[in-house]
Amino acid sequence: SWRTSPTRRKALAHLAGLMAASPIGAAMARPDPRPLSEHHRVLSLPEMQTVFDFEPVFFGNVPRAIYDYTAHGDGSEFTLRRNIQAYDWVDIVPGRAAVPASQVDLSSELLGVKMKFPIIIAPTAAMTPLHPDGEIGMYKAATTASNTLMILSINTSTPVAQVAAAVPGGSLWGQFYPLENLANSQRSMDTYQNAGVNGIIVTVDQQASYYERTQQDRNLSGRIARPRGGRGGGAALTGSAKYRINGGRLWYTWAYIDAVRKMIKGPLIIKGILEPEDARLAIEHGVDAIIVSNHGGRSMDYGPSTLEVLPEIVAAVNGRIPIIFDSGIRRGADIFKALALGAN
Repeated sequence: SWRTSPTRRKALAHLAGLMAASPIGAAMARPDPRPLSEHHRVLSLPEMQTVFDFEPVFFGNVPRAIYDYTAHGDGSEFTLRRNIQAYDWVDIVPGRAAVPASQVDLSSELLGVKMKFPIIIAPTAAMTPLHPDGEIGMYKAATTASNTLMILSINTSTPVAQVAAAVPGGSLWGQFYPLENLANSQRSMDTYQNAGVNGIIVTVDQQASYYERTQQDRNLSGRIARPRGGRGGGAALTGSAKYRINGGRLWYTWAYIDAVRKMIKGPLIIKGILEPEDARLAIEHGVDAIIVSNHGGRSMDYGPSTLEVLPEIVAAVNGRIPIIFDSGIRRGADIFKALALGAN
């Protein structure tokens, strides 16, 4: 009918409807967080196998603002989608010889921490809105299940001392965003280390992030997001503020990493490496491990997926320090592919 419509407007409207109803149009959109519409019941906990299984249950049990903050990324979310799609580009080739089940061993060790599985809890901001037990519940679960290492976000909703005390002898590291003032940096390190946190992850993949998606969600939910500075006769914006980015961004240097290295008693890990040259420089500046990460697509849109850049970073490091990997992981096969491509 769209081809024989008497007007161009109607023709385009019919064509748009045709495209929206087609599988091609559906594939181009972000995966539906509510894929259980065809099911007669919600999956039970033992039946859930991947993050895709958990997402609709999560969507149905938290306020919309909490879901949006957790699920969405920066800008057009191209990097968020690319992170997930990249795993589909990597083939798994069956082996020629069988491996006895008795020989399968998933145990792993990272900088002295022994774990049953090569999996770490990544730094995740404000867990209490996701579940009442928050960071303490996550730390207890991770440690009890498999001595899994947990990295506490600097934006924790539970004070670090309370989290660390919840599991005596557990494996807890802390995430840190660079602070240009070295005295403030030292205070942050002291807070972590006095609580018993002995590994520090310095996150550098947030240099130029402005959560544009968050701004859109505020507007669409009826709450007006007021512009920073701009019209109204306020003081002229300077530095990174001219570009709607807070003063904690756009200044990071390797000299700062050198200064922070002296403040840390245990391992120093850099999170946010996406280029081989930065991996080599991290080693030169005394970093104990790196995390190949683009902040899950929340940092800066139109960047590469982490899985794409992993092999060349592995080649640059050449086994000198451990390589941790994140972003886009939704199922066990994703972890398998990252390990097969060289992540530790």
